[in-house]
Amino acid sequence: MARMRVFIVLALAIAAGGTFAFGTYRYMQNVPARTVEVPTSHVVVAASDLQLGAELKATDLRTIQWPAGATPEGSFSNPEELVGRGLILPVVQNEPFLPSKLAPKEAGAGLPPVIQPGYRALSVRVNDVVGVAGYVLPGTRVDVVATVNPTQQPTDITSKVILTNVLVLAAGTKIERDVENNKPVQVNVVTLLVNPDEAERLTLASTEGKIQLALRNPMDQTAPHTSGVRPAGLMGSGVSAPVRRVAANTAAPRTEVVKPAPLPTVEIIRGDKRAQEAVAQE
Repeated sequence: MARMRVFIVLALAIAAGGTFAFGTYRYMQNVPARTVEVPTSHVVVAASDLQLGAELKATDLRTIQWPAGATPEGSFSNPEELVGRGLILPVVQNEPFLPSKLAPKEAGAGLPPVIQPGYRALSVRVNDVVGVAGYVLPGTRVDVVATVNPTQQPTDITSKVILTNVLVLAAGTKIERDVENNKPVQVNVVTLLVNPDEAERLTLASTEGKIQLALRNPMDQTAPHTSGVRPAGLMGSGVSAPVRRVAANTAAPRTEVVKPAPLPTVEIIRGDKRAQEAVAQE
C-alpha cells in the first residue's frame, strides 16, 4: 500500500512538471518578438582578395550595411569614388577600403603609386644564385653584398655588405606574390626600393663588380656594420709582414786610418858619432 502511494505521488509530480513545461513553451511561442532597430550606413568593401598595385574595378567592390556608430573612419559609401584607383597595400575580402591603402586618384595603378616619397624603384639583373633560388619575392627584404676589384689586382678583391634591409618591390613583372602556394619564382630582374644615395651605390656595384642578394627574416631590423673581406683575410693569412724600421739618428760608419808600418833602420858609427838611417825596401 505504501509503495502504491509513492507511485501515485511520483506520477502526479511528473504530470504536473510536464504540464508546466508545456505551458511555458506555448507561452514563449506566443510572445511577440521585439525588433531592435540599429542605425546603419553604407560601407564599400572588397568583393574578393585584392593584391598590391591592383586597379579597382566595379566588380571588385560591393556595399554592405555597417552599424553607424562603428563605421571605420575614412571609409567610403559610394563605389564610384574608388573605381580606377590603385592599391598600395593588399586588401582581403570584406575588408573596408581606407584612404591609407589607396593611391591618389591621379597616381593610377601598378608599381609607381607603391613607391614611397623620397625613394626610388631600381631594378637589378639576377640569376638563380643571386636571386636566392627564386625565394626573393615581392614584400621580402634582402641585404646586398657587392664584390669589387678597384685596382684590378687579385689581392685587392673585396666583398662587402653595401645595403641592408632593402624591400623587394617586384620580382620580374609581378608586384605581388603567390599567396596560395608561396612558391619560388624564377626571374631575371628584381626591383628594390632604395633612396637616391643607395641607388647610386647599387648601380656602381652592379656595373663595376658583382652583387649578391642575401634573404633576411622580415622581423629582423638590425643593420650590422661589416668591414668587408679580401682573399688574404678569407684564408686567415691577412697579417702583413713586419716592417723593418731604421732610426733616423743612426751615425755614419766610422772610417779607420791605417798607418804604414815603420821602415827598418841601420845604425852607422863614424868615429865617436852614431846615426840611425832608414833602409828603403825595393
